[in-house]
Amino acid sequence: MSRERLQNCIIRSIRIAGIIFFVVIVAFPFYWMIASSLRPLEEILMNPANLGLDIHKIDLSAYYDVLFDHGFVRYILNSFYVSIITVALSVALATVGGYAVTRLRFRGQSFMSYSILIIYMFPAIVLVIPLYVIFSHMGLRDSINVLILVYLAQTLPVALYMLRSYFKTLPLEMENAGLIDGCTRFGVIWRIIIPLSAPALASVALYTFMIAWNEFLFAFMFLDTPDKFTLSRGVVQLAGSVHLSKQLVMAASVLVTLPILFLFLFFERYLVRGMTSGAMKD
Repeated sequence: MSRERLQNCIIRSIRIAGIIFFVVIVAFPFYWMIASSLRPLEEILMNPANLGLDIHKIDLSAYYDVLFDHGFVRYILNSFYVSIITVALSVALATVGGYAVTRLRFRGQSFMSYSILIIYMFPAIVLVIPLYVIFSHMGLRDSINVLILVYLAQTLPVALYMLRSYFKTLPLEMENAGLIDGCTRFGVIWRIIIPLSAPALASVALYTFMIAWNEFLFAFMFLDTPDKFTLSRGVVQLAGSVHLSKQLVMAASVLVTLPILFLFLFFERYLVRGMTSGAMKD
């Protein structure tokens, strides 16, 4: 074997070993979470260090208790409501705004185009205290709809930036042909831009849904009524109950994680295409 081939084999082996190492590091906590939620409580108490899972002893009682005895059905509905409304508003506003910044000519266009991400540079912890004070004085703090407004402010800048980069790759000729045929600007967006931008729109929707579904800080600060809790807020409340077993906390964590995992695996190709399209053009 030549020296060059030997070096390539060594590099390939190191690369494979590194990938396996990081996959194990990432997958192990998730496996431990699922295994702990499915093992009988007596077995966990008697042998907590055992990481094995006997399929003949799978116990789903923790999921039943979490969903029906601790109100997680309500938390799931709240999280879906907040996430879907945030996605709809963010995608709609980002589509119109991204098209305007990319195609239209108006005063301040250049500044707006390059300052979209300014608000995203501020950490959430810097914004949460002023927003907490403002919403408290306005009597709007304990509200799911206010949470949607905050999430929209978080996700819209990046959504605008992603769609602006993608719209720059679309050919102007098709839009001009639509305008000549009698379409308005909104007609061009609806009939031409949106169908051509399906990968980018899917990636923006997935990104927005993931943030709204997993976000905890604002939900923790703004929501006080248990009936209005989102999933992340409900998990923390459950974990803070010292008299409950950690089996319930693990089951609740699985309920938070699985929807995002399935969505990511299903839309992964759209996410990659949407994020990489327009990178060279921009």
